Amino acid sequence: MAGSARAHHSFAMFDRNKETTIVGTVEDFQWTNPHSWIELDVPNENGSVDKWSIELNSPNNLARQGWHSNSVKPGDKISVIIWPLRSGEKGGLFISLTLPNGQVLDELAFRNRKQQQ
Repeated sequence: MAGSARAHHSFAMFDRNKETTIVGTVEDFQWTNPHSWIELDVPNENGSVDKWSIELNSPNNLARQGWHSNSVKPGDKISVIIWPLRSGEKGGLFISLTLPNGQVLDELAFRNRKQQQ
């Protein structure tokens, strides 16, 4: 599992100067330690689908921010703001997302960081 291989790392692998918004359909939401993951199917310009892996905080931290293990469900079409991987691979670090009903879920620590800038 890709998430497990990258579980403990610094944030240097993410380009925190470049916010990217992607829109796709949730293939899987992994409520796992040490980091949760959203696997997202994102349509591309060729008419096919790219698989994106979005890293989130731990379930414990997300729960303190009001998340639940079913906050994001397979089949949900969502818009996600991330800091992309510097390598150019299809993945990134979660900042916020908008659910189909318009509800916004975000990462409190990053929201506070942006407000301080």
